[in-house]
Amino acid sequence: MILGKSQVKRLSLSVLPFSDAASEGLPLPQLLRLALFQVSVGMATVMLLGTLNRVMIVELSVPAMIVAAMIALPVLIAPFRALLGFRSDTHRSAIGWKRIPYLWFGSLWQMGGLAIMPFALLVLGGDTVHDVPFAGEVLAALAFLMTGLGMHMTQTAGLALAADRADDKTRPRVVALLYVMFLLGAGVSALIVGWLLRDFTPITLIKVVQGAAVVTVALNMVALWKQETVRPMSRAEREEPRPRFADAWADFARGGDAGRLLVVVFLGTMAFNMQDVLLEPYGGEILGLSVSATTLLTALWAAGALVGFAIAARWLARGLSPYRMCSRGILVGISAFSFVIFSAPMSSPALFYLGAAGIGLGGGLFAVATLTAAMTMPASGAAGRGLALGAWGAAQATAAGLSIALGGAIRDGVNALALSGNLGEALQTASTGYSVVYHLEIGLLFVTLVVLGPLVKLSFFHPQSNSLESGKIGLADFPT
Repeated sequence: MILGKSQVKRLSLSVLPFSDAASEGLPLPQLLRLALFQVSVGMATVMLLGTLNRVMIVELSVPAMIVAAMIALPVLIAPFRALLGFRSDTHRSAIGWKRIPYLWFGSLWQMGGLAIMPFALLVLGGDTVHDVPFAGEVLAALAFLMTGLGMHMTQTAGLALAADRADDKTRPRVVALLYVMFLLGAGVSALIVGWLLRDFTPITLIKVVQGAAVVTVALNMVALWKQETVRPMSRAEREEPRPRFADAWADFARGGDAGRLLVVVFLGTMAFNMQDVLLEPYGGEILGLSVSATTLLTALWAAGALVGFAIAARWLARGLSPYRMCSRGILVGISAFSFVIFSAPMSSPALFYLGAAGIGLGGGLFAVATLTAAMTMPASGAAGRGLALGAWGAAQATAAGLSIALGGAIRDGVNALALSGNLGEALQTASTGYSVVYHLEIGLLFVTLVVLGPLVKLSFFHPQSNSLESGKIGLADFPT
């Protein structure tokens, strides 16, 4: 049987991943181009949380407390994402663009932060002679703040633009595609940057980080090119008074379940991320796994998350309520943390690996479910999609940063008490601190289920709410 040209084209599109995310308003080539901003954000995330973190502590001998403070600075900006989103909702220009200016200036902030980053770190590490007190700390803080602000602005405006252009049917698949592009950008960037910095020198650091700044602008320029329709505005329209942020927030809060969904996002994110810096040490210290064995955890977590995306896409295509899918992700997470806890007394690395993959699967389902439920729900009144998107991002990023810090602090504090014998002989082991954190995460997941309950109940008693077109709010963003 010989296929015609049109049949071959349809067949190739049908087997292409995420080809069904395209729509008439957002064709596949434009969608793939737009998704490049997530690649740049993933690259910047790896630079801040991985590569530069290690370089500052190991190669530049910067105290860990200062490094932690620098990494925390971008998280402190996260609450302002709601304001950034609101500004993109109400932006007025002569050509009528709303999201593109924020994508562009976010790219510039992100590039500027990365451009000055290596010089700031070299000053901070003492590689230069200067008489200015705290020059390194101030410069490094400025670089991290600029990069973090650029990442938040780019993501907020980019996701709002994607939500604006996608239709109700394809938005869930657009969510999954952009999430995968973020992970792809982070994973590929980690491999490339790690290879380039295998022989560390100050000049190499400057070349690599400033090269990332150039790549950021290049990717984002390609991403935003001709993505927003030009709608000329008259001078009178541009000079009309803008809605007040307080009024828009009040409209958003009156949207029905907005506050409850934000609490679900905050609690669930804390529950899934508190173990972020503890899984690998747990495998090495408690189960005696080698460094190469514990490095598999990241791959297993990522594989579980990708499986979660695939399952989520299938369930959503069948009309499953995002709230019900969110509850399934939480239940998977509870089981996964139980596997991790029992792997120590059973001395079972296999159970530990299964738990790590389960955490990725449950977290992936949770993320896609909450993002989809939010992204497919229109806002009302003065509360636009950008405001809602920023509010979601603020809740998620703040919870992620807070939970990671709490996880390490709780583990250290409990272990100090346990190993000194203050908690009794039965708990006088190094696994006690880890176990307390994992049990706390299970408890937070149960609390998240309680808060989520009314939303799931609503979708159960009102089948029409299973439709992705229904709802009262419009939240959409990605974990950073």
